Amino acid sequence: MITQHPLTQEIPLTPAKRWRAYWVCVAVAALTILDLSKVNVALPSIESAFDSTSTELQLIVSGYVLTFGLTLVPAGRIGDQRSRRGLFIIGLSLFTLTSLACALAPDGGVLLAARLLQGVAAGIQMPQVLGLVQQLFQGPERGKAFGLFGATIGIATAFGPTLGGLAIAIGGPTDGWRGIFWMNVPLSIIAIGLAVWLLPETRTASRRRLSLDPIGILLFGLTVIALMGPFLFTTGSPDDDPARWWLLVVFVVAASGFVAWERRYAASGRHPLVPLALFGVSSFRNGTVLASAYFAALPSMFLLTTLYLQHGLGLEPVYAGMVGIGFALTSAVASWIGGNLVNRIGRPLVVWGLATVLVGVGLLVLTALLTPPEATPWAMAAAMIVAGFGGGLVISPNQTLTLADIPVKQGGLAGSVGQLSQRIGTAVGTAVALSLFYATIFRETGTADGGDLAVYHDAYGIGMIAVAVFIALAFAVGLADLGARRRQRRSLAEAT
Repeated sequence: MITQHPLTQEIPLTPAKRWRAYWVCVAVAALTILDLSKVNVALPSIESAFDSTSTELQLIVSGYVLTFGLTLVPAGRIGDQRSRRGLFIIGLSLFTLTSLACALAPDGGVLLAARLLQGVAAGIQMPQVLGLVQQLFQGPERGKAFGLFGATIGIATAFGPTLGGLAIAIGGPTDGWRGIFWMNVPLSIIAIGLAVWLLPETRTASRRRLSLDPIGILLFGLTVIALMGPFLFTTGSPDDDPARWWLLVVFVVAASGFVAWERRYAASGRHPLVPLALFGVSSFRNGTVLASAYFAALPSMFLLTTLYLQHGLGLEPVYAGMVGIGFALTSAVASWIGGNLVNRIGRPLVVWGLATVLVGVGLLVLTALLTPPEATPWAMAAAMIVAGFGGGLVISPNQTLTLADIPVKQGGLAGSVGQLSQRIGTAVGTAVALSLFYATIFRETGTADGGDLAVYHDAYGIGMIAVAVFIALAFAVGLADLGARRRQRRSLAEAT
């Protein structure tokens, strides 16, 4: 059994008020996800402004992912036990301040510190979004809500590079990257006002002491850092320190200690940081693993494509980013369709979506290798349309299926565990794809600056192999889950 905390189950609001609160939550989630992708196109400008090393640039992107992931589970736990609305506003306020600090950063060190704190802010607010969505909607309406959620997140992910490139085009190659963070400030201030006005209060009067499982938090933090650390410091350069992989030994030890402690803590009658019984729910377990593999592939696909277009073909950042617009649009449409069909079709919908994404990845590689350079961006944009439609059938339906059997009172915690798996997937996938991309360039040219188009053909093709492998892994998990569900239905039918 999964233990539950004494929070209200549903929020008694009229449909209009529920949807207004929903759109505040989803808009902030999109703002948070934008900062995962729009900074990528700014890395050459930041490198020029601060003479940053490849490791520093990697940390500016991946450090946000790390602190985001570290904060998710404790913040989801606190939100479930106390006030999701309160933590949402706290996280959003901190996100505003740290975005301002990033925009004003005088050097690379300040920018990195501000990005790490910005990740903490994102990790505070994201679990509250997922918990509130679960609490606001029930049954088929929840599928529609997650469909729109997935559409919005898909648009944010795909439009991030375009917005980043546009900010650089407006602000110039030296300081244009600051506009990427400046745009967060007024949007976040507006969102804070709307949150105060429109979000319902979810706090339940209780004399129960807040239970945070401090030892569990420490072990959890060590586990996440030890797992993500080696990948965060992987740049594909021959100078990468191989000793970083010893952190994976620390990960195994810390993870074993964390699981043992959580079981002991739960056996004592207290509420552990992560109820391990969550992973006894097959829909949650399989959906979480599938999402991890998918998010290892998707951001890597965008990053590799942007690098190929900018460095291989010489496109300006804004035009390189625009290649993904088709993905955003078809992903939004497919997410809406998927959200409406998921309760009727179920897991097959996700499997079909993954197969379509895999076709899109293959088309991206073929267009890079076989089309004339002047036609390549247009051909890639067409391939992105195919991949986007498949992606829309993956994210929101999988989110609905993953949380379908989780009690509403643990919606924030379960959602934050799922988000953590996605952030870990992103860190691992990006590191693997980038290391293959840059290692190929180093091997063929001896430098990180690349060479002729043939070198970038090889680097892009080899990097995209990792993307295809991660998508194929997600596809295999989807098939396994589909088979398990069918066997379960047959067993029930035979028993009756």
